[in-house]
Amino acid sequence: MKNASVGRRVLVIGMAGSGKSTFSRALSARTGLPVIHLDLHYWKPGWVHPSEDEWREKQRRLFAGEAWIADGNYYETLDLQLVRADTVVLLETPWWICAGRAFARGLRKPEGEMPEGCEDSVTRRLRDEWWLVGRLWRHHRSETERARALISQHGAHATLHVLRSKQEAKEFLERLPGYPVKL
Repeated sequence: MKNASVGRRVLVIGMAGSGKSTFSRALSARTGLPVIHLDLHYWKPGWVHPSEDEWREKQRRLFAGEAWIADGNYYETLDLQLVRADTVVLLETPWWICAGRAFARGLRKPEGEMPEGCEDSVTRRLRDEWWLVGRLWRHHRSETERARALISQHGAHATLHVLRSKQEAKEFLERLPGYPVKL
């Protein structure tokens, strides 16, 4: 099995529920690179969406650094992320696994941080996460095709790693120098 390598600016993308945040945290533990969880930066207090201009400007600042792992799916601004990334990890987890994870995520309190000024509630979680289940079912093919097209258009310079399962993700991480892998 060949060695895995990542650069200093890593973009982790995939469908909702594909394991982006979990993978990003494990990759950070292996590499020491800081993680930018885009969802934490996207939402304004009260779960208010930023304007497209606000969001693009915030991302320009977030990605100005020379070392980061970014996790999130904001295809409308993926061009900003891709031009700065030197490595892209595309998690192509089967859609039914993603849907199952989104369904389960709606039932449990989220791990980690919530966006500043955004309160967690069971109602919001169930509505948002279970809505994703339907979206994944309807758009699973087109979402993967869209990600690949954007990578080709804006990230052709970056090294691309496509991981199709939790086992492939674990094996990839184990080939990197660092600490034991926990996924």
